[in-house]
Amino acid sequence: MKTITKLFTSAAIAVAMFATTNLNAQTMTSTTNGMAFKIGVGVSGGVFRDKSPMDYAYGADLKLQWDLLPYVAVTASGGYTKLLAKTNGIDVDFIPVKGGVKVFPIGRMYLATELGAGFGIQDGATSNFIYGGGIGYEFGGFDAGVRYEGYTNDSGSAAYFPKTGQYALRLGYNFKL
Repeated sequence: MKTITKLFTSAAIAVAMFATTNLNAQTMTSTTNGMAFKIGVGVSGGVFRDKSPMDYAYGADLKLQWDLLPYVAVTASGGYTKLLAKTNGIDVDFIPVKGGVKVFPIGRMYLATELGAGFGIQDGATSNFIYGGGIGYEFGGFDAGVRYEGYTNDSGSAAYFPKTGQYALRLGYNFKL
């Protein structure tokens, strides 16, 4: 677990260093009214805290981004996520639907926050509340970021797990609309 934590920390530092050394190379293209739309596809993988009943997670998503200003964007995303239990517990499959905000304080480096729901796929599973935040960098069409994503769940769910969260890395590509 310590090795994986070091890997995520190193990735976050690399993204931050890349962002601060290429500030002038990035320009934002937009439509005539100053706003731009992007659609992105991404894959992610994550690890959980030590006391979590889950071990690791993976998933894929489709993200819509609306650049309101050169330094603020609104996002909406949906996809598929699988949480794998540490032992013979219950693996959890769900469809996350989230909305969020990205703020670009330095060039195309961003801070992001998201809220949403995860709709369980298994019979008897209920939805869970998803919250998270992270840091990342957009370069060209590529998007790389690290985040913490927390989950709270209804104890009456067939796929119940206690409140937990993952540290995840997301790699994606954005297409301009």
